[in-house]
Amino acid sequence: MPTGKDSSGTEQMLHAAIPAMNEAAFLPDTIQCLLSQNHKNYKIWVCVNQPDHWWDDPDKEIICHNNQETLDYLYNLNDDRLTIIDCCTKGKGWKGKSFGVGQARKHLMDTINKEASDSDIIVSLDADTLFRPDYLQSINNIFNSHANAIALSNPYYHQLTEDVTLNRAMLRYEIYMRHYAINMWRIGSPYNFTALGSAIALPVCSYRKIGGITAKKSGEDFYFLQKLRKTGWICNHNDQKVYPGTRYSDRVFFGTGPALIKGSSGNWESYPIYDIQLFDQVKETYEAFNDLYQRAVFTPMTDFLIRQFREEDPFESLRKNSATPEQFVRACHQKIDGLRVLQFLKSETMKTKLNDVLKLIEFLEYHNEIIPEKILKPLQNEKQTPPVTQKLKQHGFDGCPVDLLDAIRNYLMAIEVGFQRYDLGTENWELRTGI
Repeated sequence: MPTGKDSSGTEQMLHAAIPAMNEAAFLPDTIQCLLSQNHKNYKIWVCVNQPDHWWDDPDKEIICHNNQETLDYLYNLNDDRLTIIDCCTKGKGWKGKSFGVGQARKHLMDTINKEASDSDIIVSLDADTLFRPDYLQSINNIFNSHANAIALSNPYYHQLTEDVTLNRAMLRYEIYMRHYAINMWRIGSPYNFTALGSAIALPVCSYRKIGGITAKKSGEDFYFLQKLRKTGWICNHNDQKVYPGTRYSDRVFFGTGPALIKGSSGNWESYPIYDIQLFDQVKETYEAFNDLYQRAVFTPMTDFLIRQFREEDPFESLRKNSATPEQFVRACHQKIDGLRVLQFLKSETMKTKLNDVLKLIEFLEYHNEIIPEKILKPLQNEKQTPPVTQKLKQHGFDGCPVDLLDAIRNYLMAIEVGFQRYDLGTENWELRTGI
């Protein structure tokens, strides 16, 4: 039975890592969620941060003062479990080109890494993330029950607000994310995780194994999980969800906040609903890996890969360096990773004029044919039926009633949860995907 202790008998410590910039209005709710946890063996680390030169920028000075307000709040908590990292007071902010949420996450995790034990767990959060009192306990249980998990990509759920325009944009964005994840699951991609910096946890030994997180202005969570997935299995299932903030934000270049800003004005070019047939082309390429070990064969992704890698045969070097078919398949998944699949989907989508609504409707109408029955059967038992698509076809995303978009989001989430639960089941997805 899991003991919650490391090899020396010391109880595992959970380290909640929170980057905060311009979060005085939101961070207290996240801190309160932590202080209300039933699991008590944890520490809180908050990095309040900004570029130092913002103090001299009239347009950014308001953020500087907001960060000082956040520092005052944190110091007044006077809690021994809390470590405050001041990267915002004048003279202490980021210098040069290294700044942003990626830099803050790296600084937090690197600092935790210096004092933590191998078996301790880093819990990555955002300063506007909410969760229930059993969240930390659930994370602790997952890593004690699944010793082979190198990380956890925790399920998420954006809550509705009183702003109808914001709700519509948020639901459209979440439908995009869940549709993408479901199709990555169904084609057997190893990179089926959803990357949210507010919903990641990993043992410290995993952090050390991959050499830490790479600081990026945006998307650091995606690259972090991809780096982890190339090393081991990421658990995607937990009965406890995180509830990221539903709000507009321009603190990063891409991600939820910018997507909501763009989406509210009708710009969804960066977040299209990908044609399910494109995912099938990725699957067909995966299925060709064994043949590719023997000789060069054409796949639906071949032309893209030749352009991307500027190699006449993108698989030639992998053949030369793989002693067995298993090593070759693994090398293929390492090279054609989540980023390359996403780039392929985007590049092929740009060549077509298919409407996002019609692509989603196609998925909803044909999901019985493309989703395994073992995933859909529990939904039928729970009387969760696919939403009627006629209104969606009639009104589109912009005019569709919010409650219908919410129903679509919830139905997609139910399918996704089915895949996540099945990943913990009897079939070994590790062997099937070759990574």
